[in-house]
Amino acid sequence: MFEMKVRPPHSWQVTVGEAGEIQRALASQVSRRNEVDAPRLVAGVDISSPDGRGMAKGAVVVLRLPDLTPVERSVVEQRISFPYVPGLLSFRETPLILAACEGLTLTPDLFIADAQGIAHPRRLGLASHLGLLLDLPTIGCAKSILCGRHGELGEEPGSYASLFDGSEVIGAALRTKRGTTPVYVSIGHKVDLEVALHWVMACCRGYRLPEPTRLAHLAAAGQPTTFVKAEEQGRLPL
Repeated sequence: MFEMKVRPPHSWQVTVGEAGEIQRALASQVSRRNEVDAPRLVAGVDISSPDGRGMAKGAVVVLRLPDLTPVERSVVEQRISFPYVPGLLSFRETPLILAACEGLTLTPDLFIADAQGIAHPRRLGLASHLGLLLDLPTIGCAKSILCGRHGELGEEPGSYASLFDGSEVIGAALRTKRGTTPVYVSIGHKVDLEVALHWVMACCRGYRLPEPTRLAHLAAAGQPTTFVKAEEQGRLPL
């Protein structure tokens, strides 16, 4: 089984005010130095919207690099208890994502989350929070800006513009597909921004979203994914 080095530094049963203080305390522990070296497995994570019962599905999909062949996924369903508060989504979604990770048999080298990393008012979005708990490299690849501003960027895929909060670079707006709005990439944990941008682009296959988070979104929505059989995984190109 996937042996997560989860080190829960706090309870998930906290108030909105306590959650913000926890984020401030944990932000200083985020590593912005790259520790990604020739990854072979990349995982995407996402959750569904809660239904009328307050139940949501969390999904993690693992893909083999460099060809992005899906090799494993884990989906769990749990009740969401923390309220929807912009900037505090990690307290709402991370417990469900961690539960999904517990169902893996493979150990990803890198996680990409459909969420913010340090591009966050307190520099601790879900991608950073998850990275700290797993002690693994993570990248935030969000569909919208939570904080910051950026200038114009080119139309060609791979074009990007730095995302600033004041004078600090907290991420980048990245064009992944011509004719679509950019995604917003930021350091999660144990990567630098250059490496984060590289791997998001390396994981794109003609869609706006990189394959790991795109497939995780589909998995959380209950849509099927084609996987390579276990006996074939060893024959995939490294």
